[in-house]
Amino acid sequence: MLLLKQYRCQLCRCFKVVRNRCNDSHDSAICTASATPTYPSSVVSSVPVLTATFLRAKINESGRDLQYRRTFCTSVRTAADQKKLGDAVDMSVYPAENIRNFSIIAHVDHGKSTLADRLLELTGTISKKSDNKQVLDRLQVERERGITVKAVTASMFYTHRGKKYLLNLIDTPGHVDFNYEVSRSLKACKGVVLLVDANQGVQAQTVANFYLAFESDLCIIPVLNKIDLKFADPEATANQIKTLFDIEKEDILSISAKLGTGVNEILPAVIDRIPPPQSDLEAPLKALIFDSWYDQYRGAITNIAIIDGKLRKGDRITTAHSGKTYEVQELGIMHPEQVACKELYAGQVGYMIAGMHNLQEARIGDTIYHQNKEVEPLPGFKAAKPMVFAGLYPIDQSEYLALRSAIERLTLNDSSVTLSRDSSPALGQGWRLGFLGLLHMDVFNQRLEQEFNANVIVTVPSVPYKAKMKDTKANRQQYGDNEEITIYNPSLFPERQQVIEYMEPLVLGTVIAPDEHIGKVFSLCLEG
Repeated sequence: MLLLKQYRCQLCRCFKVVRNRCNDSHDSAICTASATPTYPSSVVSSVPVLTATFLRAKINESGRDLQYRRTFCTSVRTAADQKKLGDAVDMSVYPAENIRNFSIIAHVDHGKSTLADRLLELTGTISKKSDNKQVLDRLQVERERGITVKAVTASMFYTHRGKKYLLNLIDTPGHVDFNYEVSRSLKACKGVVLLVDANQGVQAQTVANFYLAFESDLCIIPVLNKIDLKFADPEATANQIKTLFDIEKEDILSISAKLGTGVNEILPAVIDRIPPPQSDLEAPLKALIFDSWYDQYRGAITNIAIIDGKLRKGDRITTAHSGKTYEVQELGIMHPEQVACKELYAGQVGYMIAGMHNLQEARIGDTIYHQNKEVEPLPGFKAAKPMVFAGLYPIDQSEYLALRSAIERLTLNDSSVTLSRDSSPALGQGWRLGFLGLLHMDVFNQRLEQEFNANVIVTVPSVPYKAKMKDTKANRQQYGDNEEITIYNPSLFPERQQVIEYMEPLVLGTVIAPDEHIGKVFSLCLEG
C-alpha cells in the first residue's frame, strides 16, 4: 500500500492528482486514457473512484498516517487545452475601451452561478455539457451546500458588432454572511448585473447589494431570472424594481438561466451600458489586490486589477503596505482556470504569483507598483466588522503550530475573519476569531477540516458587549483611562460591582412591505 501516493480526481477521474490538485490542465474526456495509474491493479479495478477517506483508512492499517487534502481538480470542464490557450492569448489586443469588468449580484438562490455557467458557455469559455452546474463554485463546501461563499473571476472573450471584447466576470455570494466578498469584488468593476428571481421578487440581499453598487456609482443592469417557473410573475417583480430602485421597466431584461432563454441579450447589454475601465496605459504601474489564496506548492496567489500601466512576468514590484519587493514569477488570467500570459495591461484583471507567503505580504486591498516607481496608494477596502466571536482550539496542543499555519493560510483567502490569540485553562492555547455570522463561522470551520485536515474545538459563539466602568483605582490600573470597554470574550467579563452599566448590540433594520400589510407589520414590531 505504500504505492498509494496518488488517487483519482472525483471530478474528472484522472490519476494525475498530487495531494489536492490535478497537476495537469486537460480535457476531462482524455484524463483516464492519458494517465498512468500508480495503484495495484486489484485496487483500481475494485474501486472506480478512490476517495481520500478510503486511502487514509488503508494507510492506517499499516501503522502509517496520510496527510491528505480535499480531492479537487483544476481542469474542470474547460473547452480548450489551457497551455495552448496561454501561448495563443495576446492581452495587448484588448485595449481598455474593449474591456468590461462586471459582477453578478443577487439574493441567495436567485440563480447567479447558473447564469455564470450560461455566460461561460455562450462565450465558448467552457464546452456546453448537461452537467455544467456551478462551474465557478470550486470549493468542496460550495458544492456540498449548493451555495457560493467565495467571489470568483472568469475572463471571457466575446465578439460584438465585429469587435473583440474582453469581459471579466465576477460571480459573487448571495448570503449576507459573505457580503464582504461582494463589496470587495465591486471595487474591481464598473457595472453589475442585478439578478432578481421573478418567482420570489425583490429580497433583502437584493436591496443590500443594489445599494452597494449604487453607492459605488456602478452601472446597474436589472435582470429577471426564472421566468420559466409556473408561478413566476415578471410584471409584478418589474414593478417592485421600478418602485424600490427607480429603474425603468424598459431597462429590465427577462431570462431563464436554467434553460438559456434570453441569456444572449445580457452580454450585448453589458458592452453597451457598462463603461470601460478608466485606465492609462502610459502611466506608471498601479494595481489593486482584490483577492488572494494559498497554494501549497506556489505560495500566495493574488487576483489583481491593473488600474494603470502594464505588468510583465519578471518585473520587480513593491507592495504599498509592507514595502517589500518581489519578482513576478507568473502572470495570467482566469479562463476560468489559470491561463498564463506574458503581460497584463491597464484595465485588465488577472492573477499573479510573486513569492508572497502570508496574509501580511498578500494583503487584500493593497496597491502594487514597480520597484522605485512609487505611486499614490489606492484607498483599499473598509475593514469588515465581525458580528460573532468564537474560540478555536486544537484538540491536541501538539498540533498548535500546524493549526496556526492552516488558519493563517485560510484567512489569506478570507480576510473578513479577525484573529487574535487566546488561552483557556481547560483547552490550552488557541485563538479568538470574529465572523460575519453563524453561517460564516460554520463554513470557515468546515473549510479548515476539508482543506487542511484540521480537527478543532469551537466554543459557543457570542456577540461583543460594552461596559461603562466605574471610576475606581482598580479599574484605572486594569483598563487605563477608558470609561467604556468592549468585551469580546465572556471569560473577561468584568465584575458587576465594577460596572455602571452593560450594553448589548442592537440592529437598526429596515422593513420593506406592501402598503396593505403595513399596519400588521407595524403592530408586530411594537409587540417585539
